[in-house]
Amino acid sequence: MSSAVSLNGFLMLTKPKALFVYYVLALLLLVLDLWTKALASEHLNYAEPVVLTSFFNLTLLHNTGAAFSFLSSAGGWQHWLFGGIASIISVVLVVWIYRAPATAVLLKFSLALILAGALGNLWDRVTLGYVVDFIQWHYNDYYWPAFNIADAAISVGAVAMVIDSFRASNRD
Repeated sequence: MSSAVSLNGFLMLTKPKALFVYYVLALLLLVLDLWTKALASEHLNYAEPVVLTSFFNLTLLHNTGAAFSFLSSAGGWQHWLFGGIASIISVVLVVWIYRAPATAVLLKFSLALILAGALGNLWDRVTLGYVVDFIQWHYNDYYWPAFNIADAAISVGAVAMVIDSFRASNRD
């Protein structure tokens, strides 16, 4: 019994510390995202590529739509729709990280990445009315849509979540 009590006491002490790691990860990625967007906005001219390699440019663009500029020319209402969706998703992610089992490390990691990305793009939508994009990959004349650190965090988080779902189904 005393070992169970000490084990429970240990778990109760470590849960806040473990949660802290995921929230700090999200915060650090959020700060990195906002900082790089500020640098891009300050040092790049709008829509003028800065060629870094034969496949990679820095190109400042403003996205008023969602991923891949979806609904970017919808007239402004999409700003509120996407802001509302990002706000709700962010609250859900904070709670999900808190409630996920301590053993679900990859899941919590993926949720932290998605949370950082959602908050980074939400900040842009609320403060600027658009999302700052500046990273652009291409091959010859085929260009991937410009993106930012927040978009990359969401994408990596989504892939990690899919991987975790396969691992979790194998555990069950």
